[in-house]
Amino acid sequence: MRNVIRFMFLFLLFLLCFEPTFQQVSLRTERVALLNLRSSLGLRSRDWPIRADPCSVWNGINCQNGRVIGINISGFRRTRSGNLNPQFVVDSLANLTLLQSFNASKFLLPGVIPDWFGSRLKSLQVLDLRSCSIIGSIPLSFGNLTNLASLYLSKNKLNGTIPSSIGQLVHLSVLDLSRNELTGSVPSSISSLGNLSFLDLSSNRLDGSIPSLIGSIRKLQNLNLSRNDITSSLPASLGDLDRLVDLDLSFNELSGLLPRDLRGMSSLQRMIIGNNLLGGSLPDGLFTSLRQLQALVLKDNNFTGAVPDVLFLSPGLRLLDISGNSFTGMLPNSSSGLNSTDGTLNISRNMFYGSLMPVIGRFRAVDLSGNYFEGGVLNFVPTDATLESNCLQNVSSQRTLADCSSFYTEKGLSFDNFGEPNSEQPSLIEKTGKNNKRVIVLASVLGGVGFIVLLVLLVMLVLYIGGKRASGNQRAVSVGPIPPGSNEPPPGLSINFASLGDRFTDKQLLQATDGFSNENLIKLGHSGELFRGVLDNGADVVIKKIDLRKVKKETELVELDLFGKVSHTRLVPLLGHCLDNEHEKFLVYKYMPNGDLANSLVRKTNVDDENIQSLDWITRLKIALGAAEGLAYMHHDCSPPLVHRDVQASSILLDDKFEVRLGSLSEVRAQDGDSHQKRMSRLLRLPQSSEPGSSGTQTSVCSYDVYCFGKVLLEVVTGKVGISATPDTQLKDFYDQTFPYISIHDKELVSKIIDPNLIVDEDFLEEVWAMAVVAKSCLNPRPSRRPQMRYILKALENPLKVVREESSGSARLRATSSRSWNAALFGSWRQSLSDLTVVPAAATTTSRAVGGSFKQSGTSGSQGSGQNNSGEASRRRHSKEIFPEPADEQGERGEYHY
Repeated sequence: MRNVIRFMFLFLLFLLCFEPTFQQVSLRTERVALLNLRSSLGLRSRDWPIRADPCSVWNGINCQNGRVIGINISGFRRTRSGNLNPQFVVDSLANLTLLQSFNASKFLLPGVIPDWFGSRLKSLQVLDLRSCSIIGSIPLSFGNLTNLASLYLSKNKLNGTIPSSIGQLVHLSVLDLSRNELTGSVPSSISSLGNLSFLDLSSNRLDGSIPSLIGSIRKLQNLNLSRNDITSSLPASLGDLDRLVDLDLSFNELSGLLPRDLRGMSSLQRMIIGNNLLGGSLPDGLFTSLRQLQALVLKDNNFTGAVPDVLFLSPGLRLLDISGNSFTGMLPNSSSGLNSTDGTLNISRNMFYGSLMPVIGRFRAVDLSGNYFEGGVLNFVPTDATLESNCLQNVSSQRTLADCSSFYTEKGLSFDNFGEPNSEQPSLIEKTGKNNKRVIVLASVLGGVGFIVLLVLLVMLVLYIGGKRASGNQRAVSVGPIPPGSNEPPPGLSINFASLGDRFTDKQLLQATDGFSNENLIKLGHSGELFRGVLDNGADVVIKKIDLRKVKKETELVELDLFGKVSHTRLVPLLGHCLDNEHEKFLVYKYMPNGDLANSLVRKTNVDDENIQSLDWITRLKIALGAAEGLAYMHHDCSPPLVHRDVQASSILLDDKFEVRLGSLSEVRAQDGDSHQKRMSRLLRLPQSSEPGSSGTQTSVCSYDVYCFGKVLLEVVTGKVGISATPDTQLKDFYDQTFPYISIHDKELVSKIIDPNLIVDEDFLEEVWAMAVVAKSCLNPRPSRRPQMRYILKALENPLKVVREESSGSARLRATSSRSWNAALFGSWRQSLSDLTVVPAAATTTSRAVGGSFKQSGTSGSQGSGQNNSGEASRRRHSKEIFPEPADEQGERGEYHY
């Protein structure tokens, strides 16, 4: 017995000592295949050490009985040499005959999927190639992967049609082909995928119809065909999908009626079918059967008729958007069913009529704008509700009485401007009597105060005009001869034409541009037409042709005045001018071979090639530094400070060495001074015009340039071309999706928003992180909390110091001098955290799914002013919206802005 026990002990000891050997790759061919894969993909030794056993040491390798069954290289980084020429080279996978899972999501694999995938990897059950920059079409051989259960190919550049052989994957439960460039129709063979539970074909270019037999996929829980060009009607067979939870068919061209048979989708929680051409009335009883419904979006269709009461009274409904239709009828006169405290309602831009009843008091956000509601507003309506463009009493920004009356008459309805009597609301006459007494008392009190204020304002105005005249007389001294035919400089301009380069003749410029031919036209700029030309000496130039009959008079003199007073290497060089003609003036600039940042950030290698050439990180940082240097000069070295007012990627010009020259200088103005008028405005808390949106004029404060520069930095980091030229009212969704990934405490988060065309290794990731942090500081909705441009310049010159010093702990930061650029920058950053707080992920997902149609409570009422009129409770709420400064109407932007 003792010998038996001793033998068992020795046997167990043997197993423990040699257990690692059982995990080693048993076949030499598989080990060689892994080594070849390591080499072809340029994987780092820290992930796959060459001398170690792959099964036990290599990251992402899963073995079973000494055979490789799973490979996961998601998010891995290549070596420096691997980054030089990344390709989709995975031929070694063909030798891993038992491979069941291959995950390379977020790993750069530019190239086409090899056709042998379907013939050699027949054991494959999971294939994940999301966000890999794959091009080409989906191989037909994929139909041979009969064991495949999950196929993820989203966020690539796949083109062509979806092969019908996909229908052979009978075990497939997840099919995600979203966010590609696929064309053609949805293949009817998809209806044969009986085990499919998740189908996402959104954001492609699919057309045609939805397969009529799609209802045969009875296990389907998620169906997303949004953002395509599908033109059919909704098939009634959708009602057979009794397990469907999420349906998104928005942003297509679907037409016809909403089928009554959809009530069979008894498990449905989200129905998103907005932005289509659907019409008619909503079927009776449809939404009564959809008891699980939590979100319904029918916006921007052609629906008519009355709105079923159940849409307002359903206790489970949290989000409702039926805007942009032609619904009519009265809202229900009861709120007994509304017990939700976190729902959202948006019924804007419709043709509702009838009294506004307490049916929405439980909803957190309310937008009733653009309708024809009549009557009064009861106490249940939140203070931050949007009610404009209705027919309501005692509410500002309503439709005129004539508009409301004509609409009700056209519909054959009676219109009573007093609304329906309500015991909780006094009549308009009673209110008017009480209000008149209050007005008399207030008028008596405020009359005297107003008289005193008027006297003070008159005194301030006299002082202001006197100072303005004195200042104008000092500056309006011309220091050079005025060329023949040119306009007299306007007051405040002192132009030294002798320092503004050469004087050209019409003949010289006509010859340089071949008669200003269309072949030499670069773009129609917002202050003139831009032409490329070649002077007699062979110099390449850009000539701006300013037609004074189309633009503001003396536009060219304002820009010439600027060049006569300031000089810096970061401003586009002015080579000369021609002011001889009465109606047409010409400014001649040095030609920039690399165009501007907007067309250089990401471009095709040539017209016929689909390959993308992206600026490397060193060049991007160099460009950001150059632009910051130019703006810092204008803000801090000029007296008075100059505001660019048109900072965007197309205004950042690049010479042959990608050195920055700021263009689009026709909008430059001196920063608004602290006049007596503005002091009195602040004292009386009058609206200011220093930020756009309050007066409708372009802003002339440096903080506006800082905000716009933050958009440029975000464009550099994310590669989303056009951000800096897009009005902020259209960037809400982008901000919502981007800001959560910019954190001073987590470097890895930023990798989720980096330009996929940008190859960033470990050495540069911190610099990208730092630039994203600086961009977020610049985009603070409160101008006073944005860092000054000189601090931004220092931050971009020391990007590693930005993230390391701030994230290393508060003690070290407190030791930093309060006057240092780092302290100034992060003073703004820490103050901005409350302004840029992001709501929980679940809420973000919901808002993103419906296209960001709803205004969240707690958003500042003024755009960029930092004002908040919703009280202390509103200040404690999370805010998702960043609408600091709506862009001015600046017209179409060109690829060059001189």
